[in-house]
Amino acid sequence: MPAFLLRTIQCVVFLSWSLLLSCSQHKEADKNIFYLNYSAGTIESIDPAFAKNLYNMWTDHMLYNTLVETNEELQVVPSLATHWVASADGLTYQFYLRNDVFFHDDKVFENGKGRKMTAHDVVYSFNRLVDPKVASTGAWIFNDRVAEKDPFVAINDTTLQIKLRTPFRPLPEILTMPYCSIVPKEAVEYWGKDFSQHPVGTGPFQFSYWDEGNVLVLKKNNRYWEKDAEGNQLPYLHAVQIGFVDSKATEFFLFLQGKVDFVNNIDGSFKDLVLSKNGALKKEFENKIVLTKRFYLNTEYIGFLVDSTNKLLSHSPTKNLLVRQAINYAIDRPKIARYFKNGSVVPATEGFIPRGMPGHDSTARFGYSYDPKKALKLLAKAGFPNGRGLSSFIILTPDNWADIVNFIATQLQDIGINAKVEIIQANILRQQMSKSEAIAFRAQWIADYPDAETFLAFFNSRFPAPPNYTRFNNEDFDKLYDASLNAPDTIRKKMYRSMDSIVMSHAPVIPLFYDQMLHFTQPNIEGFTANPMNLIDLKKVRKN
Repeated sequence: MPAFLLRTIQCVVFLSWSLLLSCSQHKEADKNIFYLNYSAGTIESIDPAFAKNLYNMWTDHMLYNTLVETNEELQVVPSLATHWVASADGLTYQFYLRNDVFFHDDKVFENGKGRKMTAHDVVYSFNRLVDPKVASTGAWIFNDRVAEKDPFVAINDTTLQIKLRTPFRPLPEILTMPYCSIVPKEAVEYWGKDFSQHPVGTGPFQFSYWDEGNVLVLKKNNRYWEKDAEGNQLPYLHAVQIGFVDSKATEFFLFLQGKVDFVNNIDGSFKDLVLSKNGALKKEFENKIVLTKRFYLNTEYIGFLVDSTNKLLSHSPTKNLLVRQAINYAIDRPKIARYFKNGSVVPATEGFIPRGMPGHDSTARFGYSYDPKKALKLLAKAGFPNGRGLSSFIILTPDNWADIVNFIATQLQDIGINAKVEIIQANILRQQMSKSEAIAFRAQWIADYPDAETFLAFFNSRFPAPPNYTRFNNEDFDKLYDASLNAPDTIRKKMYRSMDSIVMSHAPVIPLFYDQMLHFTQPNIEGFTANPMNLIDLKKVRKN
């Protein structure tokens, strides 16, 4: 960042702190309202069948419930279901539901009073998710996984049965996704296509007001079923007000002014101002901001197309396994974490499965550390001493990653590998990755659910792109993957580590870093939590 711009930001920021004193009366009036901002500038839908991005998921999590949830420790815990059992063959799951959950009060119900939620509502919600007429972006959750005939059955009002085609032990983890939220048939049929503008669920907050692009207000659900450890009804907040300022920099200004209670991550223009190089708050902000770092199940990486039958690879050096391994050893991941991310991420030296995810091996010896001497030895072994004889190749990247990818290209140049960087629009890059037209590309893989299978499916040879953008194909890997789908948890996690090891040995990817969530909250906020998928929870938030 230019020095004059940084000084301007610093002046404005410290001026903004002086304005906080004048906000005290405003804060007192808003003590029970939580203020959020969605920097995307909009939210497409509040229908959980289309919960495809983070802000949709946040909103759905406030308005709806799922059968099970993922807590901060990445454990699957009861929500609408009190408990569940799986058959020995892994083909049938039975969920036992609470009997004290009511939908939000709404005019679609008799006398405007929300009725009791039952297993029949779960069957309706799940069948709706896979209905081609709905065209849900979450249909993949059940497609090709559940039985063809009657996959969802309500045994009675409080017992649900799910039947699968083949065993899939991570099923409970998948059911934690907001896509699997429970909706009432009456509301969906009454509102039709407009249901996304008139949501009705069972969650801690209910719909109040929406001025698209400006403000969305959710109010406390006074009939919410969940209580705290002392028996007090949740949520504590009276309302959540969501703004739509489409600038992360402006969002952070609003946060510094006390007008927003929480910010997810930090705009690059504030990074050096607020954070030290080790990722901690600078002293001048220590008593004014609360920073919480949490594992985020996201691996940032460089991927290689490794399908040897693809003509694009006929002259590419990345076709050679030893060259890909050399590239992995040539990259200084800790330097990237420190100087490009201000210590807010963890260097990815322990495989593709990120830290925080069960199945990650923190003692892994199959990852890659920075070792340019070993990289040069591998190049010599491949027949390219000091890179002599190697042709160049192109790494495709979106603009927001250009600095890191250019740094990587410079490091590869140090060992004689000529990698050129080409900036490309993110949507076009995804298209090229899906069509196997990108030889090398910068991307990320974020967990859809809290099981490492979601990271390993990325390398299954039977899967298309997505998820298998590299077109990795290994028989031993595929056999382990298949065996893991009906293995007990402890054995399955060992299998996951073995699969990760196989992948790293063939180097179809360069894991760069495991992401972390940076959550900034006001000092008067208590009880704010989030799980490692960055799904925030406001049920137990208090404002002091």
